[in-house]
Amino acid sequence: MKVMVIVKASADSENGAPPDRKCLEIMGRYNEELANAGVMLAGEGLHPSRRGARVRFDGSRRTVTDGPFAETQELIAGFWLWQVRSWEEALEWLKRAPFDGGEEVELRPILEECDFADALAPELREREAHLRARIADPR
Repeated sequence: MKVMVIVKASADSENGAPPDRKCLEIMGRYNEELANAGVMLAGEGLHPSRRGARVRFDGSRRTVTDGPFAETQELIAGFWLWQVRSWEEALEWLKRAPFDGGEEVELRPILEECDFADALAPELREREAHLRARIADPR
């Protein structure tokens, strides 16, 4: 099963304050553990929301709102994508994450093909399979 780990923004992350060297070293070791276990598929930090934008879709209209965005607790500062055997394994890995400053981290399962039941017709399943193959090997 794949899961997304969503690290919520804080005042520091929204101010663009980089983590200190010790924090980067500790997080680097944790990421190495995840990678060595075959769990980590991706993981990145994000720039503050002032460098982002939101697009609202309303029929054919598109409205762009440039950051920053006010509600820090609703923003994302970074993420991981993990491949795990179970929800319990994902929770165990997350509980080992080196956070200690009141951070809030959200764990969410990623939808899989079986979650779409009959809505994903055979031709759509085939198209999705081809797309995933292209993404995995873009050559």
